[in-house]
Amino acid sequence: MTASFAYPPARHDDRLHAYPGITVPDPYGWLEDPDSPETQAWVAAENAVTQGFLDTIPQRSQIQSRLTQLWNFERYGIPFRKTLPTGVDRYFYFKNNGLQNQSVLYVQDGLDGESRVLLDPNLLSEDGTVALGGISVSEDGQLLAYSLSRSGSDWREWWVRDVASGDDLPDHLYWSKFSQAAWSHDHQGFYYGRYDAPQAQTQFAEANYFQKLYYHRIGTPQSEDVLIYHRPDQKEWGFGGQITEDGRYLIIGVCLGTDSRNLLFYQDLHQDNAPIVELISEFEAGFAVVGNVGSQFWLWTDLDAPKGRLIAVDFQNPDRAHWQEIIPEAEETLERVSLINHQFVATYLKDAASQVKCFDRSGQCFQDLPLPGLGSVEGWGGKAQDSDTFYSFTSFTSPSTIYRYDFKTGESTLFRQPTVDFDPSLYETHQVFVPSADGTLVPLFLTHKKGLVLDGQNPTYLYGYGGFNVSLTPSFRVSVAVWLEMGGIYAVANLRGGGEYGEAWHQAGMKAHKQNVFDDFIAAAQWLISQGYTSTPKLAIAGGSNGGLLVGACMTQRPDLFGAALPAVGVMDMLRFHQFTIGWAWCAEYGSPEDPQDFPVLYAYSPLHNLQPGTAYPATLITTADHDDRVVPAHSFKFAAALQAAHGGEAPVLIRIETKAGHGSGKPIAKMIEEVADQWAFLVQVLDIPITAP
Repeated sequence: MTASFAYPPARHDDRLHAYPGITVPDPYGWLEDPDSPETQAWVAAENAVTQGFLDTIPQRSQIQSRLTQLWNFERYGIPFRKTLPTGVDRYFYFKNNGLQNQSVLYVQDGLDGESRVLLDPNLLSEDGTVALGGISVSEDGQLLAYSLSRSGSDWREWWVRDVASGDDLPDHLYWSKFSQAAWSHDHQGFYYGRYDAPQAQTQFAEANYFQKLYYHRIGTPQSEDVLIYHRPDQKEWGFGGQITEDGRYLIIGVCLGTDSRNLLFYQDLHQDNAPIVELISEFEAGFAVVGNVGSQFWLWTDLDAPKGRLIAVDFQNPDRAHWQEIIPEAEETLERVSLINHQFVATYLKDAASQVKCFDRSGQCFQDLPLPGLGSVEGWGGKAQDSDTFYSFTSFTSPSTIYRYDFKTGESTLFRQPTVDFDPSLYETHQVFVPSADGTLVPLFLTHKKGLVLDGQNPTYLYGYGGFNVSLTPSFRVSVAVWLEMGGIYAVANLRGGGEYGEAWHQAGMKAHKQNVFDDFIAAAQWLISQGYTSTPKLAIAGGSNGGLLVGACMTQRPDLFGAALPAVGVMDMLRFHQFTIGWAWCAEYGSPEDPQDFPVLYAYSPLHNLQPGTAYPATLITTADHDDRVVPAHSFKFAAALQAAHGGEAPVLIRIETKAGHGSGKPIAKMIEEVADQWAFLVQVLDIPITAP
């Protein structure tokens, strides 16, 4: 495959960490300090080795050229509407002309009005590394609250812009993270979450505890923000504010780390000094407010319904004996419900693909909305009195297309359709169900050129995630389109731990059951080989974040099964993840290394701790970023150093460390193209892929 590599030396020190019943060495723990001269020298040396290898691949420039060409298409986000005091509807939407590093926010008055740029993040930095984190428009459509992320960090700074003039107000808020802005209906300010200011030296690694919910009044300094709610006795609780459509209630969602169960509190804003009432006060299920009429509320929940249902709760009479079921649990997974046109629009997942159904207020289903095919829908936002809305549809081979739906006529009309230099008619997608080690059937989407020959020689990219109740549904990715043009198979496995089949499916892949996720992924790989789609020398596995953990665990458990592995920003040290930034929050999903029951499970699959000296591991390209303050780069740094030390084969095991980038959100398109070009070039080389014409 390749000649042996001379990897940069990594000092092996004698630090130890105590866990229940055992002391575990951490020889590369010094790499946890990203700013130390020793770490920075190691990073520079690793990048030099990796870049030196990638520079020898002649097809890389061709791949990058095609990625750039294909990425250069006009694309839109789903519009949303606010009504001005004059009665004019003002529409807001994102648009990217093609190769803009960040999408631009536009505004126009009326559907046929002239659009203008409201906020262009590309003007905020020369290299596109300042990105929008979130936006919220006041109910009168005249003020925009927006947050900015710098170099991919999760930290957000909030600003306020006058929509009419495009000028920023003096307001500037710091140290917000994992928060949106919720405007009060008097348009005087908004609710948001923030943390106390961290130490400057550790702001990208320090654990984030004690989030607080504040109200910021426009025109006042942040020091005068009003503390609405916090819990000094609950350092791990997080708070999100939501204002009901009628402006009367502040809904406070309370989360405990990444646990899918949550609490719901509320405050009546029409009463002076009204108390905060605990409507849902135990972490027993997930709840989300769909809408209300007065004190009558509709809530999505998975309480006693793992696949979701809709219930009615009267805040004036909230005893559970008076709760009413409106939409019962179904065979399909109820993802979300919107209250529009005084009816419910429910989005379901059936075997990881979208379905949309309409219900009246009594819960009677009266319409299944037709979709263009096997894919995913987003949108269906709006207010109860709206008679139209927007939604998007995408599939593995079709980019996101925007439709406008008219409830009066029951018709969808094309609103925005991108034109891409890619012919979807040459490809097909089908779904199979693969038996896992315990017999559980795992959905697997396969997309490839029509007429594929099952000779075991097809380069295959197997992608998975399997955690945090996240569902992997069909969507178009430029990177995948280029892979398909190269003759590759794109396989997406819907593993346990995700949300495709509701909370029971999620729980079957978390904590003590995490091995199910790895078994599912390994079973998918074995099935692809057994059916002649591919073979070990042609099979690559990939995933990011929790999916990076997935790849790390599978390549250490079955190094013989895969030809290549691409773990991105992965959680690789399952004994130290809770020590950094928001990592403690993942204990709800993984368990805690400090818990005597959880520790043996985590230790048994932790990628960092299960590398075996002398083992021939698959060709590996680890990717991470120096400003990742969600899964700190130390995970990937330590895993790379340990992998290179343990590796007994000749396949390259490399790490690519991006600068001025984070966990992935807001990454400039220029950096995305560079990274994908490197990944595809790496696979072309190590899997011996002859690039074919589109």
